[in-house]
Amino acid sequence: MLSRFLASRNDLTRGDDPFFQLQRELSRAVDDVFRGAASPRMPFGGGFAPSLDVKETEAGLELTAELPGVAESDIDLSLEGETLTLRGEKREEKKTEERGLHMRERSFGSFQRSLRLPFAPEPGSVSASFDKGVLHVTLPRPAKAQAAENKIPIKGPNA
Repeated sequence: MLSRFLASRNDLTRGDDPFFQLQRELSRAVDDVFRGAASPRMPFGGGFAPSLDVKETEAGLELTAELPGVAESDIDLSLEGETLTLRGEKREEKKTEERGLHMRERSFGSFQRSLRLPFAPEPGSVSASFDKGVLHVTLPRPAKAQAAENKIPIKGPNA
């Protein structure tokens, strides 16, 4: 970020110098790497990927996803066994005219995040709510009685 600040500050004195423009672009690329633009969530340094918090509670798991600018109708949440998948699309409000645009840091596009959970929740017991751009998902642990049903007793030779 500091290099971007310095580059923008020097814009006033350098004008249209092609070497300065190259330096500015290199500074922007370095900033993007340190800012996390090329991460496992966005492997090619583009698009939108929601930030997630996952909290373990006595009852199970609570997941919170930041989805600013995403409409509730553009979110798909699914559960398959121990895998929870969040997918959707952050749509651009309207096409902005490129002329006069000084900076573009907002990102748009389709996204998908899949998480392997430490247990397979009952699909009917999972609940989700969406308010002010934040998705809250509650994933209760399966009842312990079900775990006991899967236990196979072993009998000795005299049983």
